[in-house]
Amino acid sequence: MTPEALSAALFAIVSDVLATRESADGGERLQLSEADVALERPRNRDHGDWASNIAMKLAKRLGTNPRAFALELVPGIQAIDGVAAVDVAGPGFINITLDTAAAGEIARAIVDAGDAYGHNAVLAGHTINMEFVSANPTGPLHIGHTRWAALGDSIARVLKASGAAVTTEYYINDAGAQMDVFGLSVLHAAKGLPTPEKGYPGPYIQTLAQRVLEVVPDLLDKPDEEAVAIARDLAYEFQLAEIQQSLSNFHVHFDVFFSERTLHAPDAVTGKTAIDDAEERLRAQGHVYEADDAVWVRTTDFGDDKDRVLTRGNGIVTYFAADAAYYLSKKDRGFPEKIYLLGADHHGYVGRLKALAAAAGDDPETGLSVLIGQLVNLNGAKLSKRAGNIIELDDLLDWLGADALRYWLARYPADSPLALDGEKLRSRTNDNPVFYVQYAHARTRSVARNAADAGVTRADFEPALLVHPTETALLGALQEFPRIVAHAAELREPHRVARYLEELAGYYHRWYDATRVLPFGDEALAPIHGTRLWLNDATGQVVRNGLDLIGVSAPDRM
Repeated sequence: MTPEALSAALFAIVSDVLATRESADGGERLQLSEADVALERPRNRDHGDWASNIAMKLAKRLGTNPRAFALELVPGIQAIDGVAAVDVAGPGFINITLDTAAAGEIARAIVDAGDAYGHNAVLAGHTINMEFVSANPTGPLHIGHTRWAALGDSIARVLKASGAAVTTEYYINDAGAQMDVFGLSVLHAAKGLPTPEKGYPGPYIQTLAQRVLEVVPDLLDKPDEEAVAIARDLAYEFQLAEIQQSLSNFHVHFDVFFSERTLHAPDAVTGKTAIDDAEERLRAQGHVYEADDAVWVRTTDFGDDKDRVLTRGNGIVTYFAADAAYYLSKKDRGFPEKIYLLGADHHGYVGRLKALAAAAGDDPETGLSVLIGQLVNLNGAKLSKRAGNIIELDDLLDWLGADALRYWLARYPADSPLALDGEKLRSRTNDNPVFYVQYAHARTRSVARNAADAGVTRADFEPALLVHPTETALLGALQEFPRIVAHAAELREPHRVARYLEELAGYYHRWYDATRVLPFGDEALAPIHGTRLWLNDATGQVVRNGLDLIGVSAPDRM
């Protein structure tokens, strides 16, 4: 029996008892959903397979004692097919123990569901735009971008697995003075001149300059203003392509690469930019005013620490103006929910983004989430030879591999500072969690191959045979996966999936050591062997599904 089936049965029982009570006393009917009767795994397995606190939730509203109400539910729960025992503990906790066959059925349910096992509908109906990484296209991705690249992609995966419609987006900061400085830096390199003041140094700029010259051999013969623009635009194109390739190598996918330049581009018909439109819309909401020869948004009305300038006295629009236009673009494109993943140095953006959402007429508490990630450092990593003063993502991938780096970044909450040991990430021992989990998957595949050679198939499935204590524990862990995925999605915490996989791998390795899928010696094939193969394959499926949610591969051999 799956947790979903048991929860649905409990919901029906509670609804029937409530209906009987309401018809007897003529009271108003309580509104109840299946979410109200969600089941939990007891910490102590002696307390059963599943527990519910529904009696304690409803007792006060019913004007009754929670333990007494729980006892009313017991007869109905005992009648559920597959339930072996029901116990009311403490003030009204309902502990449910399944019979062995019902508990073992989860193995078949997992194998039948395949890649879909763990998917749920807790966020069905949510349409979300999630922006992360968004590094300037003026240099290669480096270690400072790795955490949000890994976590952002993993968050998107668990959101989608929980029913949300998610669009991942990379905001390309390709407008403003830094792009002109970037172009000038490339032109200086092409001319053999020193890096300009506040320019971009590093051999990678030399490489970009060489590539620009290959496309435009007469670049140095052109007027400086024209040459800077050419160098800027071509180098930007090359650098953005490199960033996109680095992300792909890191197993990170973006649905949209949104160019900031488009916000500054005049419309072919009206001549207005998206930034002009944003100012007009905020003005129509009554939040724009002029003062000190500048145009302002009164964001302090919505909790910001100061009002924000849209346009300076010299007519130059601010970064906040672009932020406003970009936010409204997301709104216009049909995203009622927006998630921003920002770096540790962006705490000041939280208040202004929430104020901007409120000024645009949205509820920032429901339509906007801003997640701040703390810094990460990695012992043993070497500075880039190309960029000189940073640790490039590509160098990290060459050294550690995408799997190890993504797994370790995914297994910690985003708001905790993170110091990693490079040699531990590279180790192939059980002390390395990614190796431990991947090895569990490889072991399930090895068992399946050996079973096929020995003639063991999944033709037999008698779940009542799965009585060994390690089997009970493993089945219990497998049942937890959909709940873990749902919680990870609701809380935006993919580290819950990684930690779960480590526990599941432990249960599997202990089961592997204590039982056998293959006949021993001259032992004849029996239903227990095929049944255990179902359990083995179910475990492999869950490990594979979980690793996919954090962007890590599940190798068949190690």
